[in-house]
Amino acid sequence: MSPMVLTMIVIVYLGAVAYLGYLGYQQTRNSADYLVAGRSSHPFVMALSYGATFISTAAIVGFGGVAAVFGMGLLWLVFLNIFVGIFIAFVFFGKRTRRMGHALDAHTFPELLGRRFGSRFMQAAAGLIILVFMPLYAAAVLIGAARFIESTFGIDYAIAVSMFSILIAAYVFFGGLKGVMYTDALQGTLMLLGMLILLVYAYGRLGGVTEAHRRLEALPATIESQYQALIPEIRELAPAGTEPAALLEWLGENRTEPQVAALMAEHPVLTSRVTLAGLEKGGFRGWTRMPAAGSRMFYILVTSIIMGVGIGVLAQPQLAMRFMTVKSGRELNRAVLAGGIFILVMPGTAYVVGNLSNVWFAMPEHGGKIAIASVPGGNLDLIIPTFINQALPLWFGAIFTLTLLSAAMSTLSSQFHAIGTAIGRDFFERGILGMHGHRRTVLITRLGIILALIATVTLSYKLPTGIIAAATAIFFGLCAAAFLPVYIGGLYWRRMTRAGAVSSLCTGFGASFFWLMFIQEVGGRIPAYLSNLWLGVPTLLPGPVLGIQWNHVDALFVALPVSALVAVVVSLMTRPESPAHVALCFSDAALAAPAARTVAAMPSVR
Repeated sequence: MSPMVLTMIVIVYLGAVAYLGYLGYQQTRNSADYLVAGRSSHPFVMALSYGATFISTAAIVGFGGVAAVFGMGLLWLVFLNIFVGIFIAFVFFGKRTRRMGHALDAHTFPELLGRRFGSRFMQAAAGLIILVFMPLYAAAVLIGAARFIESTFGIDYAIAVSMFSILIAAYVFFGGLKGVMYTDALQGTLMLLGMLILLVYAYGRLGGVTEAHRRLEALPATIESQYQALIPEIRELAPAGTEPAALLEWLGENRTEPQVAALMAEHPVLTSRVTLAGLEKGGFRGWTRMPAAGSRMFYILVTSIIMGVGIGVLAQPQLAMRFMTVKSGRELNRAVLAGGIFILVMPGTAYVVGNLSNVWFAMPEHGGKIAIASVPGGNLDLIIPTFINQALPLWFGAIFTLTLLSAAMSTLSSQFHAIGTAIGRDFFERGILGMHGHRRTVLITRLGIILALIATVTLSYKLPTGIIAAATAIFFGLCAAAFLPVYIGGLYWRRMTRAGAVSSLCTGFGASFFWLMFIQEVGGRIPAYLSNLWLGVPTLLPGPVLGIQWNHVDALFVALPVSALVAVVVSLMTRPESPAHVALCFSDAALAAPAARTVAAMPSVR
């Protein structure tokens, strides 16, 4: 497909997005319209908006690239995405969130927590966490989109980042959540279509489902067999007396030497074998098996990627807001099936294709090297874009371009909206300053969107390569530790107190922040920032303690239990909240007079 045709397709798509954003602008008449889409969204629109917001280029590009290294074990995350992120979220969290949000007239996730516990501090603190840390997640999504635009259109990465982020911020700036949800529905549909086509074509290029997985399972043994056949040639270059078991290590250490580099260029399988040797030290046992229990790769896969993202989805502010946009719990029931199918197709396809890309890249006619060895600098974020552009038909590039643009735009628009409302409504209007008024709320929210844009673009330039999945997992885990015990307690435990909620939020955030800054080596390679900066060591816990390599364990596994324990203990030790306020929080919004619930829900300055 010619660049001209591809450009025209993208222009038509962007025109449709612009029209839907304008439609949202036309229908935005008050702060409820701007913040929660007027609480009247269709269940199908809500499900697509939730799924499109949940699944972004971070999942397709970032986690798809991670799957190419960690293997099919990543499919456990798909299971958690569906069971926890859709079923548990919609049935057990969504209905109560919608009902309590209506009863308390809450327009944002932090406002829901603040009004549930009668605390402006709670609302302002939650808003500040979103304001400061969500740009990290937004940057991960933006990097994924920019990398694909860079490789597909040949546009400079910096230009791709700037143009794409400004486009998204524009329709969020004017259209509010209605504009976001309308565009999400279109983008979700295109994402679903694109990923289904990708799955079919990927299997078709590799001989069908059975043959593709058979070749993936046999790939490590195939590489080893080819390496063994080349040992006589390696011996001719290696120092005399080098033991057979040491040849592979010598090859890796001297791969830049001219003669060794020439040999590896002539036989690309040697690069694959050296790369696999490095992965095996981290616990790799093949793409169809989980990493060795207790290994570095095992801790990263299970604690950060699978559990961190799989559990952290429950406390994502931009997703929880979707529950407050529907009229009743019936709409949420109707949305479960659509949401479940969407999540099954989207990340499921990305993770399977990421794994299978190793088979395609390892073919002699495609370079003869496994996926991570086939992209510049071993950048995981380039594996899926490279596979799409090299392995599939040119016409599919146009469809997948729209798929990735849709994935990025749907998530980034919700993130920009969440950051804007965090500063506009949660931190200033109802939090610190206690201001009121639709015009002022929307104005400050729009200024917050501009700040979100600046912060996200800056991080997109500064973050290291291959960071998409790690940045996503960090934000999801941080939200889970800070918000999840408060969120669950607020929805289900009437005895939970303001003091317990505030203590839990502060403890969860503080523990996560400390662990990330001083203990955890993100992705097993990025040192704990403050430990490295202030103390000159990558982590304060370099060795195993009680048989666990803690510097590879995600902060979620430490901070979330501590946060939950603090919530329970402090709540039981402090005076219960007003029975009248608790009764209002757990009442049906339809039974509460609007004036009464507005007055009763207004948080005190605490």
